[in-house]
Amino acid sequence: MSRLVGWVFVLPALAVYSVFVLRPLAATVRYSLYRWDGVGPSTWVGWDNYRAVLTDPDLYGTIGHALVLVVFFTGGPVALGLSAAAVIRRAPRGRSVRAVLLLPQAVPLAAAGIAWSLLLSSTGAVNRLLDAVGLGGVARAWLGDSSTALAAVGLIGAWALLGLCTTLLLVGAERIDPALYEAARLDGAGPWQEFRGVLLPGVRRELGVCVTVTVIAALASFDVVYVTTQGGPGNATSVPGLEVFSLAFAQREVGLASALAVVLVALVVAVVAPVLRWTR
Repeated sequence: MSRLVGWVFVLPALAVYSVFVLRPLAATVRYSLYRWDGVGPSTWVGWDNYRAVLTDPDLYGTIGHALVLVVFFTGGPVALGLSAAAVIRRAPRGRSVRAVLLLPQAVPLAAAGIAWSLLLSSTGAVNRLLDAVGLGGVARAWLGDSSTALAAVGLIGAWALLGLCTTLLLVGAERIDPALYEAARLDGAGPWQEFRGVLLPGVRRELGVCVTVTVIAALASFDVVYVTTQGGPGNATSVPGLEVFSLAFAQREVGLASALAVVLVALVVAVVAPVLRWTR
């Protein structure tokens, strides 16, 4: 009886998930096997679209850019979030900092991209600050220089995700039994030993959530890139999400766009699955 009641609650959610997730995904896989402009008749091409994605330097280059963004979107927020959680947990008034940390998360990423575009422009506040401290020689249009544009986009994403990661990790840190910290101190553990032996294992699940969310945000990034650089200069910041949009709606190559989208989904699963397994 209890199993039947459980299915009564699960089936509506499963039906919604099938209609809005599984069905579009299956349609995307089907479209990826055809050459189609989205309007006229389609032509079966089999795996040719996937072959093009994996052999065209411009297309697989976008995947490389997305992996670089993973380093910024995930590495920065998770590392700084862990450090901030460790410090805030020990601070007397650490709880009051949470609202400030969540402020970037409340700003839409597109709006944040516009604001950061102004800050990182050649006459923006960042370059004026560098001039003020005597580092005017390194000032440049950070989003307009092919050598720094991708890193600048990555820093914007890291700024937007830092508050979320810090808050999640701080919640996990506060769930840890204080007796564990007391036992560690009685054994002579210092701050680093407490961090490595108590805090880090204690927030493993929250750490997995942070890594999963930030990796997906990096690999599926579109809005921040579209607002700040539109893939430029040249193709220096082109990412799969932006390329899928361009192929499908500008170049009318729906089959090729679908193949790139399927490859992106497979990449997300390949990166996230080990993380989810580790957090168990």
